[in-house]
Amino acid sequence: MWPIRELYAAGLLVYAIAALAGLVVHLRKITATWIAPLLCFVSIVAAVLELGASVGTLMAGAEFNWSLPSGMPFVHYGVRLDPLSAYFNLALSALAACVALYSASYLRHGAPSRAPGLFCCFFNLLLMSLTLVFTASNVVFFLIAWELVVVTSYFLVVTDHESTEVRRGGLLYILMSRGGTGLLFIGFLLISNFAGSMEFQSMHGVGAKLPPALGGAAFLLLFFGFGVKAGIIPLHIWLPAAHPVAPSNVSALMSGIVIKTGIYGMARVFFDFYGDIPVWAGMLVLGVGVVSALLGVLYALMEHDLKRLLAYHSIENIGIILIGFGSALLFRSFGHPQLAALALIAGLFHTLNHGLFKCLLFLGAGSVVQGTGTRNMEEMGGLIRRMPRTALYFLIGAIAISGLPPLNGFVSEWLTYQALLAGFGATQTITRIAFPIAGAMLALTAALAAACFVKAFGITFLALPRSQNAERATEAPRSMRSGMAALAIACIVLGLGATWFIPIFASITQNAFGVQISQQVVAGNGLLITPGAVHNGSVSPLILASMLVVLTLVPFALWFVLGRKSSRVSGPSWDCGLPGLTAENEYTATAFSKPLRMIFGALFRPRREILAEFDVSPYYPKAIHFESEIEPTFETHFYEPLWAGIQSIAARMRKIQMGSIHAYLAYIFVTLILLLLFGVRG
Repeated sequence: MWPIRELYAAGLLVYAIAALAGLVVHLRKITATWIAPLLCFVSIVAAVLELGASVGTLMAGAEFNWSLPSGMPFVHYGVRLDPLSAYFNLALSALAACVALYSASYLRHGAPSRAPGLFCCFFNLLLMSLTLVFTASNVVFFLIAWELVVVTSYFLVVTDHESTEVRRGGLLYILMSRGGTGLLFIGFLLISNFAGSMEFQSMHGVGAKLPPALGGAAFLLLFFGFGVKAGIIPLHIWLPAAHPVAPSNVSALMSGIVIKTGIYGMARVFFDFYGDIPVWAGMLVLGVGVVSALLGVLYALMEHDLKRLLAYHSIENIGIILIGFGSALLFRSFGHPQLAALALIAGLFHTLNHGLFKCLLFLGAGSVVQGTGTRNMEEMGGLIRRMPRTALYFLIGAIAISGLPPLNGFVSEWLTYQALLAGFGATQTITRIAFPIAGAMLALTAALAAACFVKAFGITFLALPRSQNAERATEAPRSMRSGMAALAIACIVLGLGATWFIPIFASITQNAFGVQISQQVVAGNGLLITPGAVHNGSVSPLILASMLVVLTLVPFALWFVLGRKSSRVSGPSWDCGLPGLTAENEYTATAFSKPLRMIFGALFRPRREILAEFDVSPYYPKAIHFESEIEPTFETHFYEPLWAGIQSIAARMRKIQMGSIHAYLAYIFVTLILLLLFGVRG
């Protein structure tokens, strides 16, 4: 029996000690260069302790509860480590350890190097508060931890606070988070009122007790409240504003695990609080997932800022997760617990997979930005020769996020496809059409994601350097490479060894639907993954990987047998008759995405402007300037009118606050009269 309670408590304690030590370093202005790396390794120790507690809980398939009094009525610090909490805490701990390892060298450069002690303080507070969000056992403690996540992540985002772009991104993040927390507060109040308690255990299956209208209202409030943090469309606008401006290790945590707090909240509400749910709710989640996935990848394709491109892909992958969740809700509504369990496994597995490969990609982008001094891909190029290991790790992340075999992203997306394919034959109403449509949109999303990362990798790492900074770039330090290597290995292992990992979901599906399907999903002596039965289709990532290795070895074998002794002739690359290839001859990110910009012109509403400079004659321009941009659809047509309306209402309300003491006394007098009247009637 693992000492789960001791490991969990020790992990929180080490996070707290590291945060306090970072604050002391900052206040005492200690400048020793070894302090920040030491605090990062302390964070790794805490993450390993939490990882041990989570693995022990999942292996036991049980739950563990602790409670401490707060000294205040109706409030106590309650912790509940059940299989669902342990799974998300496992994902957090794995990512935290890799990011902390990366940060040991990263903190010496860039914005965090100005106050590394303070950065480590907020970094460890964020990890501790995320752990508490995933393990809080009651509404009050959950919302306290939730707000601590918002505050600490805000201060990490605005590390480089001298920049206007950074301050704007941080402000937008905290404003949207305030709105999301307000929705959560109201939704939890509605549910806890009928549950008779604010304990999550008391809310299990409370959805059946709620009147339909009230239950639907609570569902919508909690879905969109958690959706703000998850970054679903149209509540996503903070994500591409905040993620790119944050330090890259913070961007990795934000995209890898902070937005997953919204996914955890949805999983807790959908599959714990609501034992049964109306069909419209499942259709809503499925529809939002499809829209978020497709629009997220389309906006990513138009980006030339490497980190903003990755931020939009977070929206895409959150959409893929919600496709799994929405399918699970629909299957449960139609009485198919086995298919519901399959869809839930697909969504939860993709949650972890996305955390791993997106964290890897953001850390790779951080190394590139540190080496080149820019986030603009048009000023990069040729980095594969200067940063070969970073290029390799980024390529592994790009393959994984594109859903290509045999890496982890392929497995979870394949399971999602299988759940959607099964949905058409398992339902009888008109909603059955939603499953093939969602499957087609998911396939289109995957194809566009692959195209996007061909662009991202090719423009960034291949061809010739497009700027002097790219030409002078050097490889990232060892600890940064080690953090990326650990994540790259995890992507490979979870792809090839998916059949060993899938049984970890047995206790989660048992609690949610009363079934365990790991024995049906894993077949062929642990080599095959199936959607419940081999005759319905199966895949083996390990066999696929073996086939790829064999196919790769065939050309080498043919060369060894037939071409080893043949003569070799070397010559320059074909340059279309020009005197020599330069960076000006390269394919640009703008040119790469132009066909899709034209196809989806109704969505993007592109604008371009061409300005020519002439010297002597209008027939002989000396320079041509080209500018192209797309319309931010949601900001232009939804948020800007909303903001204008709020300002208009505020301007009208300003008239009642004229600064007159007589007017204020009149307001007080009228309020007292109304209170007396209502009091007498009562």
